Amino acid sequence: MVRGPAGRAGATAEQTRPVMSRSLADPLLIQQSGAVIELVLNRPDKANALSEGLVEALLVAVARAANSGARLLTLRGEGRHFCAGFDFSDLDQQSDGDLLHRFVRIEQLLQALHHAPLTTLALCHGSALGAGADLATCDCRIAAPTTRFRMPGLRFGIVLGTRRLAALVGADAAHEIVVTSRSFEAAEAERLGFVRLAEPSTWPEIVRGIVDAQRLGGIATVRLKARVKPDMRASDMAALVDSAAMPGLKDRIRAFRSTEN
Repeated sequence: MVRGPAGRAGATAEQTRPVMSRSLADPLLIQQSGAVIELVLNRPDKANALSEGLVEALLVAVARAANSGARLLTLRGEGRHFCAGFDFSDLDQQSDGDLLHRFVRIEQLLQALHHAPLTTLALCHGSALGAGADLATCDCRIAAPTTRFRMPGLRFGIVLGTRRLAALVGADAAHEIVVTSRSFEAAEAERLGFVRLAEPSTWPEIVRGIVDAQRLGGIATVRLKARVKPDMRASDMAALVDSAAMPGLKDRIRAFRSTEN
């Protein structure tokens, strides 16, 4: 079964496989149903912000999905929001080095999703902010009409996901979004080509349609993905590390957060 924010619906015609993770205390819930693996960010009290534990769980889950034989990996958030981005709740206990390492792991996660040998689908609702908006840059991107996006990383000197955003919406639009750090609503995101709008009640049907297309496309779909997505992992990581390694990362984040409150 595949769940939207409102509940579960949409079993595939293939045999359902056992749930891989079911504890409601887990930061990530994982379920495979036939050709579909569903990852659910499960920190609704934190707007599904990317804690260190959640990022590590996602990295493991994406790696396993790549070798599972599944055709589609879906990603969504539990509760009111898709993902609030980097979890700064323990900022005072973090050093610059700790923060740098966590950003590197997030970039590795984004790269793993970007190059995964199966189709990836982000199902967004509520807010998708910062690294959470970067997390939405999957092969297919569906957003509820009330979704809000924002990418404020440049406000504290972090270059994360900009090239992948530019590949979707164009260099000029990506530059404006990142430099201004402004919020943009789902309707604008659709006009830019960043997402397609659909009510959550229709998401199971969308999932079934993608799986059917993948079944028809077979191995050619995987090869097509590899050909249309150039491997820029080294340069993307270098850009992130170069920005995050500048002295004073923690102070820059603290100053950014003070202007947000």
